[in-house]
Amino acid sequence: MGHETGILSVRTMRRLEHIYGLTLIVIFGGIVLHAPLSVGFGVLLPDYALLIKSWKEILMLLLIPVAVIVAQRRALWPELQRDWVFRLIVAYAALHVVIVGLLYQGAAATAAGLAIDLRYVLFFGLVYVLIRARPDYRMKVIITAAIGATVVVGFGVLQLFLPADSLKYIGYSAETIAPYMTVDQNHDFIRINSTLRGPNPLGAYMVIVLSVTASLVLRHKDRLGSTSRRTALVAMAIGSVAVLWASYSRSALVAAVTAVVVVVMLVIRRRLSAHHWVIMMVMVCALAGGLIAARQTAFVSNVLLHDNPAGSSSVSSNDEHVSSLVDSTNRLASQPFGVGVGSTGSASLQGDNGVIIENQYLFTAHETGWIGLTLFMGIFGLVMWRLFMQRSNWLSLALFGSGVGLALIGILLPVWVD
Repeated sequence: MGHETGILSVRTMRRLEHIYGLTLIVIFGGIVLHAPLSVGFGVLLPDYALLIKSWKEILMLLLIPVAVIVAQRRALWPELQRDWVFRLIVAYAALHVVIVGLLYQGAAATAAGLAIDLRYVLFFGLVYVLIRARPDYRMKVIITAAIGATVVVGFGVLQLFLPADSLKYIGYSAETIAPYMTVDQNHDFIRINSTLRGPNPLGAYMVIVLSVTASLVLRHKDRLGSTSRRTALVAMAIGSVAVLWASYSRSALVAAVTAVVVVVMLVIRRRLSAHHWVIMMVMVCALAGGLIAARQTAFVSNVLLHDNPAGSSSVSSNDEHVSSLVDSTNRLASQPFGVGVGSTGSASLQGDNGVIIENQYLFTAHETGWIGLTLFMGIFGLVMWRLFMQRSNWLSLALFGSGVGLALIGILLPVWVD
């Protein structure tokens, strides 16, 4: 403890670390309730709506100097400076600052763009420092995640039995967050939000929950303990599937299946013979053939293909996805240095030229150019590689599987931005 002597006493330092860790846990737990709380309080206090929406970003900014102090007092800087994940995060953030100076988009759009682009990377970095300094917080973070997942899944299941517009009573509307959505304006297929900001983020969240549940069961099936714990996991799995389905997010459905299959394969692959692989391939081909044969049925047409000629939407979501991908790919090729932070998504709506890009990677490239995309992929790729190398650990396996799923969603949606 010699490195903890100086201006700050050991007791003061531990209190500071406790505040630091507790604040991150509040952010991590509170994020699943951010949508209803920000909408509800925003309606009650409209003059402070922006401040209310920004509570998590404000807290993270306040934690940056605390993270520096914690890293300094715990002698983490040499380790962090050698860590390529940390190096890439710093480079990614610095690039945003440089681009703001070179391609300024206006105060409102720039502030929103910086928050949207960097908040999840900043949170990752802050938690990274916390767990390096205080490994005992790892279980607290896991418990917080479990409670958050229970809230999201629980309310999502409840929403299946409530009126579709029930969230309007706490301020949800076209001006804030829609209380529900539909599949291409077809009200026979209501898409729920649970406590998140929309059906697509909800579907992506379920990918993580299902991946974690699958990994926990497969890695610790002999150590799950009491019957109540096993029942809780089964209930979580069933509830997650129901909520995922009710989100009607096709990308999340594909991602969830992929994530769970990845987790299962990494656990049992050595036990599978060539005979097992042939059977699985036949099953996959049969499923694909069945979907193709049933493509004209109402269920497949509406739920999986989002193609309903009788619907009231003049442009289908399929057309919107294709149009967005073509347009953003052309922009990528013609704008190697990007357009600027705040030039895309909801941040760009603060200016005169709103641009919506439904692809996480093209979104990043549009804001920060090819360099930014390379740094972003470097961070994500390195984290995924480390998780894969530690796949014998149930949590690393779960996060690797969900990471594969989220990467797939990112092809059709700006998943980390959302």
